Amino acid sequence: MTDASHELPMNRQAELLAISRSNLYYLPRPTSTADLMLMRRIDELHLNYPFAGSRMLRDMLRLEDIKAGRQHVATLMAKMGISALSRQRNTSAPHPAHPIYPYLLKGLIIDRPNHCWAADITYIPMRRGFVYLVAIVDWATRKMLSHRVSISMSTDFCVEALEEAITRYGRPEIFNTDQGSQFTSAEFTGVLTANGIRISMDGKGRWIDNVFVERIWKSVKYEHVYLHAYESVAKARQQLATYFYFYNTRHPHSSLAGKTPDMAYFDQQPMTQAA
Repeated sequence: MTDASHELPMNRQAELLAISRSNLYYLPRPTSTADLMLMRRIDELHLNYPFAGSRMLRDMLRLEDIKAGRQHVATLMAKMGISALSRQRNTSAPHPAHPIYPYLLKGLIIDRPNHCWAADITYIPMRRGFVYLVAIVDWATRKMLSHRVSISMSTDFCVEALEEAITRYGRPEIFNTDQGSQFTSAEFTGVLTANGIRISMDGKGRWIDNVFVERIWKSVKYEHVYLHAYESVAKARQQLATYFYFYNTRHPHSSLAGKTPDMAYFDQQPMTQAA
């Protein structure tokens, strides 16, 4: 965004971008090895005890002789994009300027493909560092429709995943997310409204809906991520794609009567749409 060789002085470039000039020279520090190890353990505990907040996680860590203050645990949880599944208004931090859409799934039976899709973001540890993973999932069949890996929790990689899912599988009737700023952004909701998709967002009292996606994240991490220490972002992308192919085509689900997500999704689709 800035260019030191440009004819405009750096202080003027900072003014035009409405940022402090000191930010132009700030280089973010890499996450320490100790914090990466702590984040990995917090992630494991969160998957097994998603109701645990920073206080409980701190106490669980202390039982394992891992010393970390509650504020430090909370800071790392925010960095990872996770929060306790409890009866609170939001599961993700909303943007104050973004509109919030009503929740449309109350009392709704979702039992067919493309009736409702969902999206969520999760933290993925690597051998050195970490990345974020967003996935678009068909609610009824658990099929992973698309995914993207990013080094930051930006909006663009979420939009890319959404556009790929629509291009490959058509349009759902309803799209449900939490109130995270990536999903309430004009870029993301604009794709949904342009395609005539009804937008639903988890609100107060709807914490239980996140359990559906959390179970998928648990499968992803315990069946692959924790078994493979990804060496790079490129390796993370490659190996996660390999896992999702297995998940869709070879992974049976008890909730699908032993079928794989692909079997459940395509067996109920009209031939033209499945093709």
